[in-house]
Amino acid sequence: THNLPPGLEYLNQLDQIIIHQQVELLEAILGTETSSKYEIKNHLGQRVYFAVEENGCFDRQLCSPMRAFTIRIADNAGREVIRVIRPLRCNSCCFPCFLQELEVQSPPGTIAGYVVQNWDPFLPKFTIQNQSKEDVLKIIGPYATCGCFEDVDFEVKALNEMTTIGKISKYWSGFVNNVFTNTANFGIQVPVDLDVRIKAVMIGACFLIDLMFFENSLDGL
Repeated sequence: THNLPPGLEYLNQLDQIIIHQQVELLEAILGTETSSKYEIKNHLGQRVYFAVEENGCFDRQLCSPMRAFTIRIADNAGREVIRVIRPLRCNSCCFPCFLQELEVQSPPGTIAGYVVQNWDPFLPKFTIQNQSKEDVLKIIGPYATCGCFEDVDFEVKALNEMTTIGKISKYWSGFVNNVFTNTANFGIQVPVDLDVRIKAVMIGACFLIDLMFFENSLDGL
């Protein structure tokens, strides 16, 4: 473990990661888009990291869910251990030359990997890459991401897209939560022996999927 990026040692023993978006009172009452804050927990509900989105008010109000952002992820001691950077890009299959690409750094300033959207006319598809931009895993979502009173699963697959090794799930949180807030609850399931850097990239992929497919307040209905 001494070769692991500082702060990622804890991910070494996890095969399930829960991401819970905190409710913003102003957003719930007025519908005003505020900077997202997340708690990242283990399967027992114990907080491992805390994440805060950074961007401008203009980006949040006018560019959401395409907005550029930087998400800083800190451990319980307040030390930033992961940085997720998303530039402003297209959110449509009509522009396959300018699709989403997200960079994950751990520690901040050192590349851990990338999440790259793949063009597909029907399915949400992404490739997880390592720090050398070599393909490692695929993420394939369902035809419809607006599940009716049920979870929505994005399958994590081997590069041949035949073997499923995990999933990213958007948990349905109930009618009141989905109608009146944009809060999200996600679960990431991956093999426990997956490289911790790739686990960090999977957390970045979860944030990207949330913004692309579940930003609207009526998601999950």
